[in-house]
Amino acid sequence: MEIGIDSFAAILPDPATGRLPSPTDRMAELIEEVEVADRVGLDVFGIGEHHRGEFLDSAPAIILAAAAARTSRIRLTSAVTVLSAADPVRVFQEFATLDLISRGRAEIVVGRGSFAEAYPLFGLDTRDYDDLFAEKLDLLLALGETTNVTWEGRFRPSLNGQGVFPRPHQSQLPIWIGVGGTPQSFARAGALGLPLMVAIIGGSFDRFRPLIDLYREAGKRAGHSPDVLKVGVHAMGFVGETDAAAKDAFFPGWAHLTTTIGRERGWSPPTRQQFETMAGPQGAFLIGDPQTVAAKMQQASEILGGVSRITFQMSTASLDATAMKRSIELLGTEVAPIIRANHVT
Repeated sequence: MEIGIDSFAAILPDPATGRLPSPTDRMAELIEEVEVADRVGLDVFGIGEHHRGEFLDSAPAIILAAAAARTSRIRLTSAVTVLSAADPVRVFQEFATLDLISRGRAEIVVGRGSFAEAYPLFGLDTRDYDDLFAEKLDLLLALGETTNVTWEGRFRPSLNGQGVFPRPHQSQLPIWIGVGGTPQSFARAGALGLPLMVAIIGGSFDRFRPLIDLYREAGKRAGHSPDVLKVGVHAMGFVGETDAAAKDAFFPGWAHLTTTIGRERGWSPPTRQQFETMAGPQGAFLIGDPQTVAAKMQQASEILGGVSRITFQMSTASLDATAMKRSIELLGTEVAPIIRANHVT
């Protein structure tokens, strides 16, 4: 199992003063987090894409390129690229360039996005949400196969054999499909034979097993080998010296962001009791000391029929930069050895 971190470059107010940290300082801390993850042997670091004030990740490829210049081993990916609202040619060029800078460590996780801001920002209609994604994914996959592409669609001007450069260092850029809970998305990824990254940001792991089974069945029907039908999980997670310390470090930022987003979506304000339930034995939060987190990762893999990668969304704990870096260290030096020793797949 590969182990990594996904960050949304969250910028959160100090709970005591209400003041926001400097975006410049927060970005510097984020690059340091990637450096720590690389140093302690984690496998992958992802940067999300959002177009709202709570996050600094509207241009993830630029952040990843800065991280590539200061790391040597860790794989660097989006988490996710909002492909429906992007030009696939530009996405390919950016990540091919990242792949050259990193000497073959770039990946892309593409999705439709869980927020709608990108669509009006780039002049797109949210009613075309899924059609945009399907068409642009088709073009992105074609760009990975050949330099000179002939292609035609509804939402983007046609390509008539133009060359798309640069080409990546790898023979082919790895492309994962990021999904939430829509069955059609799981089936599409399976039919295409693309690795799947499942966002499980609440509830329990077991409710996603039928969807992952659907992905594997669709892949099998399409003739894809089980070896290519990899499943990754993106989950809320944080490692502390004790279970209590981990929860106390993660809760304030999580509660702030969940409250802010919940107001827009008509949710009730989150409670500490809800948080404790999701961080408990049956919940999908991977929060606790190294032994607790490792055990829940193993449990998640068993419930889901085996996973190839788990990435921790821990950027809501960024109020405490020291605790963030220590959590990354614990994930790499204490959690990862437990997982690898047990050969979890």
